[in-house]
Amino acid sequence: MIEKKWFQGLIALILVFILILLMSKVSFVFDPVLKYISAIAVPFIGAGILYYLTKPVMHFFMRLKIHKIISILIVFLLLTSIGALFILYIFPIAENQFNNLMKNIPKMVDATQSLINSIQTDQIKIPEQVNDTIDDVMANIQSHIENVVSYTFSFIGQIISLVMSLVLIPFFLFFMLKDGEKIVPFITQFFDKKKANNIRSLLGKIDEALTAFIQGQLIVSFCVGVLLFIGYIILRLDYSLTLALFAMVMNVIPFLGPFIAVIPALIVGAFQSPMMIVYVAIVTLIAQQFESNFISPNVMGRVLSLHPLTVITVILAAGSIAGFLGILFAVPFYAVVKTIVSHFYQTYKSEQKATS
Repeated sequence: MIEKKWFQGLIALILVFILILLMSKVSFVFDPVLKYISAIAVPFIGAGILYYLTKPVMHFFMRLKIHKIISILIVFLLLTSIGALFILYIFPIAENQFNNLMKNIPKMVDATQSLINSIQTDQIKIPEQVNDTIDDVMANIQSHIENVVSYTFSFIGQIISLVMSLVLIPFFLFFMLKDGEKIVPFITQFFDKKKANNIRSLLGKIDEALTAFIQGQLIVSFCVGVLLFIGYIILRLDYSLTLALFAMVMNVIPFLGPFIAVIPALIVGAFQSPMMIVYVAIVTLIAQQFESNFISPNVMGRVLSLHPLTVITVILAAGSIAGFLGILFAVPFYAVVKTIVSHFYQTYKSEQKATS
């Protein structure tokens, strides 16, 4: 029985649970390590995302026979220029539109209250329970909106404090671009040739999955944001830049992001004109169809091969565990885990065929 694969797997699983139990009992030993990891997690993840975005640009300049260090410096110059353009030209307009939107929220609430009162008194008979519910919601909607706004500013405050710790990102990014190709040889040098090739293959698949997701999702989100901004400008929708930027950020979340992104635009459109709701929905539908049929297939391809229901389940679970950051990183984490499991399963199947 000891030689059976299922028995060995069961023993390994038991040992893993015992190890986890022992680690939980001596968790104080790992506190310094966890604090160190949490301190470098933000710059490491941020630099990692920029690494996958800028690596093709660096390789492009290197193909032009430009020295690697010079290529990296050009990449940094491009990133700095893009950031400066955003801060100087886009951010002030978006900030002004956001402030105007916050000022107009009380007027929107009053208009909604007047509409509901008109429906209740002049048009149709609404059940008393529904009336009570509507009255309760409208009585507290201002406080709800204020809570949302305060939470938003609190979140922005956390982001600002987080930005202060992002000073290390350029240093991490520089060395990732400079020495990133040395990681695989460094890891595989400790293994024999057969295992080294297996590990090299696994790391290549992980790199391919992360590249497909990070580059693909961010490029797709940017394209959708630009398409929506153009559509909102054509419709003369109020706060078009702010709404388009919000949609761009939300589209980073796979599948659920587009539905979240359209809600503020529909609400703003409803207060401009009833037909504006239809126009906003049409613009959103056109942008999403263009993205799903032309942009995503060419940018992301079929590398991830994740079922939509699986993605939604993973996002909801990660959101309940780790909040907004869990939602952002759930899919790439799942893609990496799936790649690892699939690789070792294929390796196991190959070994079984070789021995049979």
